[in-house]
Parts: sequence; C-alpha cells; structure tokens
Amino acid sequence: MKFKHLFGPVPSRRLGISLGIDLIPAKVCSQNCIYCEVGKTTNLTIERQEYVNLESICQELDIFLKSEPELDYITFSGSGEPVLNSRMGDLVIYLRKYYPQYKIACITNSTLIWDEKVQQELQDIDVLLPSLDAVSETAFRKLNRPHHALLASAIVQGLISFRQIFAGKIWLEIFLSPGINDQPEELELLRSACEKIKADRIQLNTLDRPGVIKGLSPLPLQKLEEIVQYFLPLPVEIIAKASLRQQKKSFDHDINSSIIELIRRRPCTDQDLCQILGLHINELNKYLGSLLSERKIREIEGERGIFFELNK
Repeated sequence: MKFKHLFGPVPSRRLGISLGIDLIPAKVCSQNCIYCEVGKTTNLTIERQEYVNLESICQELDIFLKSEPELDYITFSGSGEPVLNSRMGDLVIYLRKYYPQYKIACITNSTLIWDEKVQQELQDIDVLLPSLDAVSETAFRKLNRPHHALLASAIVQGLISFRQIFAGKIWLEIFLSPGINDQPEELELLRSACEKIKADRIQLNTLDRPGVIKGLSPLPLQKLEEIVQYFLPLPVEIIAKASLRQQKKSFDHDINSSIIELIRRRPCTDQDLCQILGLHINELNKYLGSLLSERKIREIEGERGIFFELNK
C-alpha cells in the first residue's frame, strides 16, 4: 500500500531504522535554506496550522504498525518544518497511547523552539534533533534565509530553555558551509551557544547532494576534523558518511539498483525519480547521497534543474 503521509522505513544516518511522518505539505517551511535537499520553500511562514489532517495520519499509522515492524524510531520530518503542524502534540499523545513500544524523534530547524506551547508538545518525545547553523544574524540570514520575523538569538535562547525542561536526548546538528559559518568568529559563537544549550550530541554536517542554489560545495573532511578539535571537550562528532548507510539493515539495495537502471536510460531529476519509484523525497535523498558519495552517479545542470546521470 502506498501511503500519503508515511515514508520509509528510511536508512537514517542518525536514527537507524526510521519511519518518517510527513506533517507538512511541500514546501511549507519557516526557512529557505540554501542547502536544502528537499527544494526551495514555496510557502515561507511561521504560522502553525493543521496542514496535514491528523486523523488521516493516524489511519495510516494503524495500517502500517499493525504488523509490529521493527523500528528504531518514528520520526516527525518530511517536506517542510514539522513543528508548523498545530496538531503535532496530539500526534505525540496518540503514539504514546496506542504504540508506546516505539521511540519518537523530531527533526526540526529550531525556529519555533522558543514557543512555550511547542516546548510542551515536544516534551514527551525521546529525541529532538534540532538545527543551529548560525548564531550571528548575518550568517543566519545568508545560510538559512528565514522568515523575516525570526531571530537567531531567539532560537538559541529557545534551545537553552527547552534543555532545562526536557528529559529526553538532544542531538544538535550544525550544517557547515564554506565561507559562511566556518570562519573563526562564527565558530566561536556556535561553540559558546553549544556550551549553554548542553546538547547530548553535537553533530557536524555538510553538503551531501545539491542544495537549492548553484555553486555550493561541502566542507572538506580535514576542516571538519579541525572543527571537532575546536569544539572538544563538548560531545561533538561528524555525521557518518553517506556510503555507510548501506550498512543499515533497512537499506534497500533493490531501490539502489532501480535508481541506477533508470539513470542509465536517461538523466533524471529527483522529482522524476520520486514519481517513478513512488518514494518520498527524504527517502530518495538517502540513496542519492550514497550513490553520489561512491561516485556511481553525478549531477548535471538541465533546463528543469539538477539532473542525475551515471558517472562515466
């Protein structure tokens, strides 16, 4: 059965076998990050609404979970910022009541974490995976391109206050982009903020596959390792390379092969591949990232955007 709101289980670098729940239609978000793998934000907003009907999500969960699949997490993520769904808290209550055996995670850009209602709704999950890419307003606006009402300082304070009431784990992700937030002054601000937030893990990330603007490049591994040394003794790590996803037992090598065969016939965009394979964009990105890291495929610029072709 093809689901509208569920995707995966996804071979996640951080969450193992993760069943994704897409709480937001594409592409509703509070930011328009230059590196986003899902694509450009078409509805830049901080207004919380029931963008996706809660009852329809619960119906799909009942169908999928009746067989009691082996999952490491059920994860709120998807095509936009999941916290924008005003029924998120009700979904946490539903999962806790009917499926207490599963852990709950939420991947968020942190932009609404200062909101007390949002903090209450997230208080009963197991793992929060928030982002904090920049502390200076200049870098924040250049890298994340947020809604005009958002401030980096409010995000930092929101993460600090949430840590004080949250008993679960916080795995803070920092996406590093050359020339924007890898400079000494930016790293100093980030490190200072991390000391106050007291996350259980600080996870450094960089470009895995094309973002929404041309010319972006990943931060070299050597530079990432230098930044790790700068952040120590804080609990900092580099997120595992995309190729290591194949070690996850949820990695479907048939999907990997299907992508290669499709691209062998003609170059495809990520949207082409999603439509043909019936995959959610977040799920597809895991496989594209792996194939790119192994240099089995490459990106080329076309009239409709970025295409993927075999690396000859």
